[in-house]
Amino acid sequence: MTLTNANDLFSVRRAGVLLHPTCLPGSLGVLGAGARRFVDFLAASGITVWQTLPIGPTHRDLSPYQSLSAHAGNQDFIDLSELLQAGLLADTELTQPIAESRQQLLGIAAQRFFDGKEEARNGLDLAGFEEFRAKNDYWLDDFCLFCAIREVQESPGWLQWPEPLRDRDPTALQAFIDQNQARLARIRFEQFLFNHQWQALRDYARSKGVLLFGDIPIFVAHDSADVWANRHLFKLDDRGDPTVVAGVPPDYFSADGQHWGNPLYNWQVMAEDDYQWWLERLESQRHLFDLIRIDHFRGLQAYWEIPAEAPAPRNGYWVPGPADHFLQACFNRFPDLPLVAENLGIISDDVEELRKRFRLPGMTVMQFGFDGSPNNPHLLHNHHTRDLVYTGTHDNDTTLGWYQSLDDHTRRYVNDYLGTTGEGMPWPIIEASFRSVCSLAVVPMQDFLALGTEARFNTPGTITNNWIWELNWNFSEQDLSNRISEAVQEHGRLPPD
Repeated sequence: MTLTNANDLFSVRRAGVLLHPTCLPGSLGVLGAGARRFVDFLAASGITVWQTLPIGPTHRDLSPYQSLSAHAGNQDFIDLSELLQAGLLADTELTQPIAESRQQLLGIAAQRFFDGKEEARNGLDLAGFEEFRAKNDYWLDDFCLFCAIREVQESPGWLQWPEPLRDRDPTALQAFIDQNQARLARIRFEQFLFNHQWQALRDYARSKGVLLFGDIPIFVAHDSADVWANRHLFKLDDRGDPTVVAGVPPDYFSADGQHWGNPLYNWQVMAEDDYQWWLERLESQRHLFDLIRIDHFRGLQAYWEIPAEAPAPRNGYWVPGPADHFLQACFNRFPDLPLVAENLGIISDDVEELRKRFRLPGMTVMQFGFDGSPNNPHLLHNHHTRDLVYTGTHDNDTTLGWYQSLDDHTRRYVNDYLGTTGEGMPWPIIEASFRSVCSLAVVPMQDFLALGTEARFNTPGTITNNWIWELNWNFSEQDLSNRISEAVQEHGRLPPD
C-alpha cells in the first residue's frame, strides 16, 4: 500500500509568493530584519506561503541549482548585523567593505564565539553549537572539509586538487585537518549561524501564518561536497570524471535541449541501502521548510542521460529512474513528507501516473496555457484542485514581459480567454490564477510589482545576467498589500485561523 502525505497542506486554498532570499536587499545579509520585513508584507497581504529556490552555497555563477552542498545553507545569507547583538562583532568592524571582509568578519566572530569571552549571545551558545553539530554529523564534517580544501587550493574543482586530497586519502585529510583547525571551525560556525538565523526566520514566519516552501534540485553539482565524499553513488570514472551527465532534450525552454552537466546517480548502488543518501537529504530540507518541491520530478521516472564524450543534448537518451521504489522508501521513512512534483517540460503519461500514485501535487503555469489547444493542461478549465498554479516561474520572463513579447494573434487569444483588454497587465493573469481551482496559487514578486523583462531572474541556457535581480522597497507596501489582500479574500485564498 502506498503511503502518502498525511499532513496535507492542500486541504485549504492559499496564495503564495516566489522570491529567492538573494533578491532581498541588504549588504550585511538577508536573514535578519530584511527577511522579517518581507514576512510582514506577506502577512499583511494575506499571502501564507513563501517559496524560495534552493538555499545552498553557490558557485561563482550564483545558480542556486548548482550548489556546493545538498545540505548546507548559503553563508552569504547570514545577517552580520545580528552578530552585533550577540556581541560577536563590533560596529567599527562592520564599516569595512563587506565584499572583501565578510569571510574575515565571520572568522573573527567564530573565534570570539569559541573563546567564550562575550556574554551577549542572542540565543547562540556552545551547547547549541554542539547539538547542531551532532544532529548534522552525516554531512557537516565532509562539507566543512571540502570547503576548507577548496579555499586553500583556490582551484576550479576537486578534480584539480592534489591526488591524495582528491581521492580522500585518510593520512592527507588528517594532515590538512591538523593544519587548518581555525578555518574548519569558521566554516562549521557559519553553518551553525545560518541554521540559527533560518530557524528564527521560520519561527517568525509561522507566528505570522506564513509557511516556507523550499526546492530540491533532483541532481547535484559535480563540484560539491556530496560528489567528492560519495563518489560511489554517482556514475564516475576512476579519476572522478562523470561518464554521463544530466540534461533535457529539446523542449519549450530550449530548442536545442539543455546540457546541465550534473553527474548522474548510480541508482542501483543507492538502492542497496534503501536510498539513505536521499533520505538524509530530505531530512535536512524538512528541518528548513514546511513544503518541498522536487525539481525535475520526471527524472525519477526516466532521466535524460548524455554521454560525456558526446555532450550535445541531442545525443542523449532516456534511462529508467527508480520511480515507485524510491518514492516508497521516502514515504516509509517520512509518512508526512510534504512533497510537490515539478512536472513541467516533456511529461509522459507514466510520469503523471507515478505522481498521482503518490498523490503528489503538480504544477501548472499560466504562461504555458496559450498554444491554441483547449486541452492544454495549463489553461484554467483544465486545472485540478490539489495542484499548484503559477503565473510564471523563475525560469520564465516576467508575466508582463511575456505578454508584451507575444505575437498579436496569441495576445488576442489571451485577452479573449481571460475576458480582458490587456489593460493593467499582469494583474488580469494574477487574478485568473487566484480564480483557479488549484489549492495554491504562487506569483513571483516581480509579477505583483508589474515589472517587465528587466526584472527577469533567470534565462535557461544562458550564463550571464542571471540570479541578480533585487527587490527595491520603493513601492507603496500598503497599497500593494491592500490590492493583493483584496484578491486573496475575493477568491477564498485566506486560510482560517
